[in-house]
Amino acid sequence: MAAGPAGPANPASASIVAFPGRTPLQVGFDRLELQRILDLYGRMVAAGFWRDYAMDFGKEAANFSAFRRAAERPQARIEKRPSLRGKQGMWTLFGEAGQVLKRGHELAGVLSPLERKLLKVVDG
Repeated sequence: MAAGPAGPANPASASIVAFPGRTPLQVGFDRLELQRILDLYGRMVAAGFWRDYAMDFGKEAANFSAFRRAAERPQARIEKRPSLRGKQGMWTLFGEAGQVLKRGHELAGVLSPLERKLLKVVDG
């Protein structure tokens, strides 16, 4: 094979230039993630733990904050940060003081400390 006007004859020696990807303007929750979070929120409201929530969608992360009262700090905050997907996991559960309670790759595992609050001991 001879070299043509477009470049070398051996395609393996040609340099590959990656097409720049378009980064999203904001991070959000998909339908199943939001359904899982709002299902937990509804059960926590019914149990009397939470009364209000807020969502924040930024360029780096999406947050769901749950409040006992709207004027207080959030009792729990669930954060989705896709840039950490390959590291410690894109999901983080923060406590009322801002401490990290749980990190993980799966939303269900990160929500488990909150779901444990809903379990009640049954005398048998």
